[in-house]
Amino acid sequence: MRSGRTALAVALLALGGCAGGSVGPEVGDEPGPARIVEKWTSCAEAAPRAGAGVVLPAPDGAEPAPTGDDPAIGRIDPAFTPVAAVICGRETRPRPGGGAEQVATERRADDIAALVAALRLPNRRTYGEIACTLDMVVPPWLALLDERGRWLRPYLPTDVCGKPRAEVRAALDGLRLTTVDSRTVGQVGSPAAEAAGCEQRWADMVWVESTAGRPGPPTPATIPATEPLRLCVYQVPPSEQHGGKPAGDFAYGGPLSPDRQTAVLRALAAAGPATACATPASRFAVLRPPDGAAGPDRYVELDGCRRFLVVPPAGRAQLGQGDATLTELLGRD
Repeated sequence: MRSGRTALAVALLALGGCAGGSVGPEVGDEPGPARIVEKWTSCAEAAPRAGAGVVLPAPDGAEPAPTGDDPAIGRIDPAFTPVAAVICGRETRPRPGGGAEQVATERRADDIAALVAALRLPNRRTYGEIACTLDMVVPPWLALLDERGRWLRPYLPTDVCGKPRAEVRAALDGLRLTTVDSRTVGQVGSPAAEAAGCEQRWADMVWVESTAGRPGPPTPATIPATEPLRLCVYQVPPSEQHGGKPAGDFAYGGPLSPDRQTAVLRALAAAGPATACATPASRFAVLRPPDGAAGPDRYVELDGCRRFLVVPPAGRAQLGQGDATLTELLGRD
């Protein structure tokens, strides 16, 4: 399958403003030559987790940008003549019958003269005050192959802000790539989660916030809601419990009926301060306005400590103590 310009070139992960600062000689430091590996096999063997760093709902991220600190990465040896480039990564595709899946891909480009020329450029140096944006550019996992099938991971020369030079970004974006292999590596969204309007995985923010010691007591004025709410319930596997940010898998959910929503909100408004407890939940509920509408997110532990957390769009989160009535209202499909 042929593709034109590739979206794999860079990813902007965290947009920010401008930050003035002094960039010293370290920006211009040059790495040594890349280590040459004798025989290319596949992305599945050489880079099995390339592109697998992102966790939903902020979908899972990308591999860290290559640096000269990686012993497998470095400058292209003059005796090594690249004839092809391979990019290993992942993408999300719809599943037959509904939902989505994550697919690992191996793509190859043979017209790489512009890319090789860009990779041979030096780092840009500066010793004065400059302004750099705070966005982080993450290139794809890249390998270069020679006619003997040997390969290496090339260093990407940087600009004065320590990001890949514009020539490198343009060359990566201009590659004509052919997909030579793809394999399903996991389910991103099930048909059931999709039908309910819920994410497949979500973090138990009651545990996150309570263990960090940040929330205040319940504030009933922030709890009532006039907008419809969607219920999403997640099951937390034992391996995730007690972790810093326990992730749950979708169990059931959907829009709340008006009567059920009113009862849930009344139970939340009548609650008192959370009691001291350190038992992680194996199930938790998330109540959110549908379709990204403004309003607080509400998290309720359905077992364990049975606490709840209200996270307003602005201001401090509130932690309160749930009870069996609240659990019963949310603990059924």
